[in-house]
Amino acid sequence: MSFSGLSAFHAVAQAGGFTSAARVRNVSQPTLSAQVRALEDTYGVRLFDRTGREVRMTPLGQSLYAITARMFAAEDEAEALLQGARSLRRGHLRIAADSATHVMAPLARIRERYPGLTFALSIGNSSEVIQRLLDHAADVAVTARKTSDKRIHATRLLSDRLVAFVAASHEFGRRTSIPIEAFAGQDLVLRERGSITREVFETRLAEAGVKPGNLLEVETREAVREAVEAGFGIGIIFDSEYRRDKALRRIEVTGADLAVAEYAACLEESRRLPLVRSFFETVQFSQERSSAHTRRSGI
Repeated sequence: MSFSGLSAFHAVAQAGGFTSAARVRNVSQPTLSAQVRALEDTYGVRLFDRTGREVRMTPLGQSLYAITARMFAAEDEAEALLQGARSLRRGHLRIAADSATHVMAPLARIRERYPGLTFALSIGNSSEVIQRLLDHAADVAVTARKTSDKRIHATRLLSDRLVAFVAASHEFGRRTSIPIEAFAGQDLVLRERGSITREVFETRLAEAGVKPGNLLEVETREAVREAVEAGFGIGIIFDSEYRRDKALRRIEVTGADLAVAEYAACLEESRRLPLVRSFFETVQFSQERSSAHTRRSGI
């Protein structure tokens, strides 16, 4: 089996295209294309669907990428171990998160400790974030979805809770808190299925025997905010994500447990990679510092 062909395939799959991969590997695109084509021809398979400038992995290519991701991650780990790569002067960390709010503080601390690192942040719902880890499309993840998948290592990052918010003109616009029973017959604006925000809140409504009115489903938190402001109903959001706005009103929800934990996660096989390890060390340091501050404050 051609190692150069596998390496070329992995680079294209990871970069999402031949041009980007060639730039990263500092080789010409024809050279990279020839290496991938030779691998395909050797086994009589097609690993990429090529349509104009767009390149997509075939199902076989996706399966092979899952293998090469593990293979090259192990190679990186071995090299880091042998070279004692502790300084992290260079590197690129890919983060998937279900909330930019929850991930920015850890990233800022890592950037402060290792200024030579670069980052790529993708935002999606909690299910999408976990899948990006499993697809080797992210090195670490920050998500509210706790998983029992043995392939994933996770540690608690922080605690948050869900709150409601409405347009200032809404009938609840002058309220600072409402019981969960008040949602009966009320129109809601929620994220798509796969979102922990929606999953937790719908579960609490069901437990309370509350049936809301119409549901507007949107795909981003920004869209939730815009829809609420436009009068489509009551929005639900993480408390840490709420930003004061003259047109909106934040409301506490009583009578239901709306606490949500956020977790930092990675693949078990990647835990010892320097970049990943540095992320978790920074998270642990932040937790210890926060706990010490809480004890000193007597909270």
